[in-house]
Formats: sequence, C-alpha cells, structure tokens
Amino acid sequence: MPESGAREEVRFRGIGVSPGIATAEAHIVGAGFEEPTARRIREDEVDGEMRRLEEALKITRAQILEMQKQIAAAVGSKDASIFDAHLLVLEDHVVLDEVVRDLKSKKRSVEWVFFSVLRRYIDSLRKIDDPYLRERVIDVEDVMRRVIRNLRGELKSEAQARAEQNPHVLLAHDLTPSDTATIDRECVLGFATEVGGTTSHTAIMARSLNIPAVVGLHGICGILKTGDELLLDGYNGLLVVNPGPETISSYERLKAEKGVIEEELLELKDTKSATKDGREITLSGNIEFVHEAAQVAKSGAEGVGLYRTEFFYMRGDKLPTEDEQAESYTKVALQMKPHGVIFRTLDIGGDKVCKEAAEEGEEEPNPFLGWRGIRVSLQERALFKDQLRAILRASGVGKVGLMYPLVSSVEEVRKANGILEECKQELLEEGVAIDENLEVGAMIEVPSAAMTAEVIASEVDFFSVGTNDLVQYTIAVDRVNERVAELYQPAHPAVIRLMKRVVDAAREHGIWAGICGEMAGDIVFTPLLLGLGFGELSVAMGQLPRVKRAVQSLESATCERLAEEVLDLGEALKIYERCVEVALQHYPELLK
Repeated sequence: MPESGAREEVRFRGIGVSPGIATAEAHIVGAGFEEPTARRIREDEVDGEMRRLEEALKITRAQILEMQKQIAAAVGSKDASIFDAHLLVLEDHVVLDEVVRDLKSKKRSVEWVFFSVLRRYIDSLRKIDDPYLRERVIDVEDVMRRVIRNLRGELKSEAQARAEQNPHVLLAHDLTPSDTATIDRECVLGFATEVGGTTSHTAIMARSLNIPAVVGLHGICGILKTGDELLLDGYNGLLVVNPGPETISSYERLKAEKGVIEEELLELKDTKSATKDGREITLSGNIEFVHEAAQVAKSGAEGVGLYRTEFFYMRGDKLPTEDEQAESYTKVALQMKPHGVIFRTLDIGGDKVCKEAAEEGEEEPNPFLGWRGIRVSLQERALFKDQLRAILRASGVGKVGLMYPLVSSVEEVRKANGILEECKQELLEEGVAIDENLEVGAMIEVPSAAMTAEVIASEVDFFSVGTNDLVQYTIAVDRVNERVAELYQPAHPAVIRLMKRVVDAAREHGIWAGICGEMAGDIVFTPLLLGLGFGELSVAMGQLPRVKRAVQSLESATCERLAEEVLDLGEALKIYERCVEVALQHYPELLK
C-alpha cells in the first residue's frame, strides 16, 4: 500500500534485498514466457523431438557457462558459482530419463513434456517447509524456461531483449537469476519485482553486481507505467514515485553516508567479534554448497554454524552415497581449518525425499506438522547412517560438529545419538580416522523442545535455535502466506521467553547456545540476543560485517538490561520498538 506523502510523491514499501539508490524512469516488462501447449506428435516424430531436446540442452549449457564466465570476470568466481545449481538441473539424468519416458508414452511435443516434468519438481519444492529451499524454485524455473526458449528458437535471453538504450529502473513481476546476471548494468540502474525474497539467487546476484533491488512490491506493475519517475531505495525497501526535490536531496546525502560506512565495514574482516567490555561472540556463516566455504574463510567468520545438506537429497530418484557425502563434507572441513563446520542432518519433508528413501503414498494433509527433519532420519535408518558416517569421516580431517533438526523430545535425541555411536564403532573397526568427541547439538525449533531444553541439554554439547521455525510453530503463522505474514513476529513475547529458557538450560548444563535463524542476522535484535545470553550467531555472509559492527558497538550491561526489560513486556510491537531504540542508540549509521 502507498505510504502517505506529498501530493506529487507516492511511496511503496517492499523488501530491500540489495543495497543502493537508483533514480531513473520506470521500464515495466511482462512475464515474457508462455506455457507450451500439449501438441500431439506421431510415433515417427519421437526421435526427432529427442534430438531437439538434446540440442536445446547443449545450447542452454553453453549459455549458462558463458554467463558464469562473464560473472566471474565481473565480480569473482564465488558469485558465478550460483549457476552451478542450474547446470545440475541440466545434467540430472533422473529428470531427463523421465522426460524421455513421458515423450514416448504420451506422444506430446517435447516442450510440453519437459515443462510438465519440471513443473512437478517445482511444485514439490514449493511445498517444502523451509523458506530458503522454497526460494530455490526460481532457479529450476529459470533453467526450464531457458531450455523451452531454446527449443522454440528464442536464443536471445529475455534480459537482453528487455534492455533499453536509456538508463532506467526495471519493474517486473519476477526476474530469474540469469535475467539478473545478464542485465545491462549501464542501462538498468536498479530493479523492483512484485514477488521474491532476501535469500533468492536473484537477490544474491543483485547484491553481487551492486544493483539496488527491492522485492515484494505486490501489484506494482499494474499501478505504475513505463516512463514514471522513480527513486529506488534498496536499503529500506522503498520505491518512491515522482520524488520531490527534498527527497532527492536527502537521498544524495544518504548515498554519501552509506559509501563511507561500506568502506569501514570492509575493514572489520580481521577484527575480533567482541563487545566493548570484552565479551567475545562467535560469528559464523550459514552455507549450503561446498564452494561457499571459501567465502566464509575470507569473510572473517569463525567457521560455519549451519551447513544445510538438503540439496544432496533433491536429485530426483537418486540418493547420495556415503562416499559422495563424505567427499563434499571433507572438502568443507579442510577449507574451514582452523575453524569448524556444523553439519545439519537432513531437514526436509519425508514426502520430498526421493522414492528410494520413502514409499509413495497419499500426500500428507499437513506437511508442516508431518514427517520431516529428525523424524525422517530416525525412521529411515540406512539413510541416516550413511549421512552420519559421512560426517564422521570428515571429522577425521577437520573440526566438525553436527546437529539434529526439528527435535521435539529428548527421546529423539537419545535414539539419534545411539545410531551415531553405532556409526562411530563401525568406522573405528574399519580403521577409519574420526573424531570420537565431535560436538553434537540439537536444533531448538519447536516449543516442546524449548520447554524441555533442560532435559535435552544433558544429551548434547550445544543448542542452535532455528528462529524461523520457532516463531512459526510458536504463534502458528506461516510467514510465506501473505494472508497472515504480518502476524509473523520474531519479537513475540512467547518466542523471546522460550529463547531465554533455552539459554538458561544451556548455561545450567555447561553447554553453549547459538542462533542460526534469520534473527541472528537482524541487527535490530543483536542487543537482545546478546542480553539473553547467546554466545554464537550464525548468519548469511552478506550480513556478517554489519552484525560484527553491531556487536563491537555494544556493552554487555546494556544488552542484559534490555533483555530484563523485554521479558516483562507483553506485546511484540513494544518489544520490537525497544530493540530498535537500543540499536539506534549504538549504531544508528547501520539502520538509516
């Protein structure tokens, strides 16, 4: 909804995913993709359709490799590796075999068959109870659309076709990662989309290319028109239409201030993450791919606090072998030396694990409360043992820990630890070097685990609070459901009190407690999290410098007073406002 303002100036608020400010005319683009029709083909046309697909895949692969090359030259190989996921989709023989089977049995055009098969995988991803994984949908869609465009002979990328001769702010319903990567940066000064999130690869590409971007501006393409004068604020998630002289002047000052701050943040890499009074806080990174470990090491992070292993299990019908997992986990462990890496065991709904791991059946009526996380691992013992053995093998070459997701009771932890001990003994008997004392933790993501934290603490070496799910399960709100998203409140007093209970239980049993959810990277909450007693914050790499600056700007006594005050407040808004107030007192330059 527009915010109130001067008559000639209207403001729309979304989500800022890439910092920066852009002032230019609007250029609105449509979806640019039509779903294929189910054109019937004859038996004697099947081989020709298969050859067309092979050629389109070859062309698509060449295009993606060229994009990787261009991005690597522009901003480095780390960000270019985002397209590794695209290449994996192209090379997934399970998917391609399914396309061939459907082509032969259904006798429809290869465009429609390819679209139908990929659409099934996309629909499955959308149902996963993990916002981060659900946002990977756009990567699969990107590949699907590119292959279909090549089947149709549309070899020119959508982004290139959209490019205008004059500088502009691009407005679209959505942009794929390859659209973003091939944007003409001399013409596109920034972009805004109606959908999207902070962790999508499109957002990551925008940040890598230093393109200001705002997402979540619902319905904006139907409200504005090409040629409208815009000011895009990627810091605060604002789109200003017809900005007045005062607005433009204030943003010019903001540009200058932000430039100075960004330079200062770059200098924090080798500094200690400690409060003014010397309390050290461990800052680590969240990753999901092997190649990201190198960036963690360069960023100044103290290891990996959350390594998501789910993508190993998203390859259709083919489960990852123990050796495949061990190879990847070992690479990460070696790259992180002398720091460590904590692997989260499989955290995905059982209905999304490939068919070798779970029998097909009726779709779960409520997957959010169904078969997922540690529940899957405990029932699929062979699957779990393969992963535990792989993690243990990596522990023989580096500092490694593991944590169980979606724990709801101490019994689950004890069962998992029993299987872990079994794996240890097997490997030792086989003469494999392992760390017999690797740290084992429980993720606290549901109220039952938080309420019984003092019991669970006796079975583990640490707690890691997954705030995304803890908030969702505590107040019964799906944050990606637009109808109730505004009720998703990390500052809800129930959530804060549960977190305090977890920290107290950890302290009583002599173990450490950290956070790997989104709250860890939100500097509004940094004083509160420190005040509650958390000693580790695991965040996305892009958030780490700001969190480190926030920690270094605080004193323990201030944080503890805030926590005491907040625990007595009964409203989420009041808690949030008090957190903002303290943050503004100590690092206002990061919040403007």
